[in-house]
Amino acid sequence: MSQPKPVRLALLGCGTVGTEVIRLLHEQADDLTARIGAPLELAGIAVRRLGRERGDLPVDPALFTSDALALIKRDDVDVVIEVVGGIEPARTWLVEALRAGKSVVTANKALLAEDGGTLHDAAADGNADLYYEASVAGAIPLLRPLRESLHGDRVTAVTGIVNGTTNFILSSMAATGAGFNEALEEATELGYAEADPTADVEGFDAAAKAAILASLAFHTRVTAADVFREGMTGVTAGDMASAKEMGCTIKLLCIAQRTTGPDGSENVSVRVHPAMIPLTHPLASVGDAFNAVFVEAEGAGPLMFYGRGAGGRPTASAVLGDIVAAARNKLTGTRAPSESNYAELTVRPIGESLTRYHISLDVAERPGVLATVAGVFAQHEVSIATVRQSGRADDAKLVIVTHSAPDAALAATVESLARLDIVRSIASVLRVEGGAG
Repeated sequence: MSQPKPVRLALLGCGTVGTEVIRLLHEQADDLTARIGAPLELAGIAVRRLGRERGDLPVDPALFTSDALALIKRDDVDVVIEVVGGIEPARTWLVEALRAGKSVVTANKALLAEDGGTLHDAAADGNADLYYEASVAGAIPLLRPLRESLHGDRVTAVTGIVNGTTNFILSSMAATGAGFNEALEEATELGYAEADPTADVEGFDAAAKAAILASLAFHTRVTAADVFREGMTGVTAGDMASAKEMGCTIKLLCIAQRTTGPDGSENVSVRVHPAMIPLTHPLASVGDAFNAVFVEAEGAGPLMFYGRGAGGRPTASAVLGDIVAAARNKLTGTRAPSESNYAELTVRPIGESLTRYHISLDVAERPGVLATVAGVFAQHEVSIATVRQSGRADDAKLVIVTHSAPDAALAATVESLARLDIVRSIASVLRVEGGAG
């Protein structure tokens, strides 16, 4: 029998992930051929700088080019793999490939979260595959279950730790009592945090991933701009100590929920922020730089996905899985499931989301303080679950945990408290998730 024609790949980007993709293609060549039914072959590798030293990569140097668009347009390219990142020129490249009927495998969460609709439309126009398992949670098989395995079910909520850098920092703070800056310094020294950690610690990375998860879970196009985002730079060692006293810990969570609006219509709530969660919650024990996502569905019930969410080799593993799927489809003349956005649900503003607050107040020690503070909560129709008072004189503190209420009412309560002359300062405000409220 004659050997099947190779499936030809164009690789855009040869950084940390790209180099690992090349190594895995080389190391697993025989197994990949057996799984697909045809060999995989690199047609070219597009890079920004041709003369850069790339070590002992098992690849012909003649494959490198600085003209990504020309590589994409070649007739002998079947699958385009994009691991460059950013919005442009990646969007232009991928739209060109998809409209030409070439399958695309990408790890570009920023592009998918900002303008995934354009990519999906281009894939429909070109009758092409668009795969992006590596865009969220690295090697964890998460998007395909949402996209395919749970299509016969109704997902009600997706809650996750989807950024390893922030999880390492918060885990370190919880374990050692360190402050945010100390834990960030440790994360940087160990290589978990970038020199500029803004995208991680301010929640931009997690918000992009939340948009992708919500889009798949709720069959609705959700962009990063739709996601409420709050970073975790304000979390203190005192917050961690308070959480511990409550039997909780603090995590930066992405939370996507199917909700019902005041008029009875279905919509979705998507947010990213630090939150206290009970130590009994499945996500509470996720430490170090690991990721985990907790999915709740009506039929399947609770499902947990856990593993390494970043790094060159784990991410490359997810990319290879998509390449295998795209290559198989090329050989059989089939397509992956197309985008499912039939629901077109409205994204609910953060003010309408139900949550609970943990509020720490520095207060003056005088008669009637507690009654005055409680009156402010009553004014905004927010019910108090617990109150803890400590210290005296200049060190008097009130720690209040509310029952569930609309976020807008809780935020208005905090604003009113700040205007009281008996409140010297609001030491911290954190949302509380995952417990009875």
